[in-house]
Amino acid sequence: MSIRGLFPIDKWDFESESILADLPSADLELLMARKSEQVYKKGEIIFREGAYPAGIFYIVNGRVKKYKVDVEGKEQIIYVANTGELLGYHAILSLDNYPDSAAVLEESVITFIPKEDFLDAINQSNVLSRRLLRTLSHEFAVLANSLTLFAQKSVRERLALQLIVIREKYKVDFEPGMPVEINMSRGDLASLVGTARENVVRMLSEFKEEGTVATRGRKIIVLDVKKLIKIANYR
Repeated sequence: MSIRGLFPIDKWDFESESILADLPSADLELLMARKSEQVYKKGEIIFREGAYPAGIFYIVNGRVKKYKVDVEGKEQIIYVANTGELLGYHAILSLDNYPDSAAVLEESVITFIPKEDFLDAINQSNVLSRRLLRTLSHEFAVLANSLTLFAQKSVRERLALQLIVIREKYKVDFEPGMPVEINMSRGDLASLVGTARENVVRMLSEFKEEGTVATRGRKIIVLDVKKLIKIANYR
């Protein structure tokens, strides 16, 4: 089922997939003039925090986690990016190094766009520059909501909310009434929720007993998104 009208998904999901949609052909040609495409295997690093940004990345197909690593080596996933989204442009726009790291969650096809071509396209295209400004503003609001989530929600509520958001990213050929399979490790899910892996395993067992989800190996099948919305206790 669609959750539009039941849950404000736009407040929790970036919208960078709209940046290149229907971009004027001349602008798109300039942007993609020297692109290169690469297949990344599951777990491969796209870029690391602190590295110099040589360009931006476009997810042709697949899913990518953006994350930071603390001084103890613990990973905190900030966001999961989906097919059609851009990565790495924040660093170029801020004239800084990458503020976080990115790695693929599954085998993914990623296009690399050189920094110079990205900047030339921005300078030429009013459409692209306006979309980037709008997207950056929206992303700030999403991250602000995430900070509030960690400060005010219990682990159980955070897990339910993240499953709602991730469910949207794993819809493939979706039709109303279909269950959605989330193919994500318990470790990555725990990193996204901000808790220990053991807590995620225990709470998923509780969700299974309640009929909210099912599991098959590492896959989590969302059976009742309405129950997740209720558990998330979002206001």
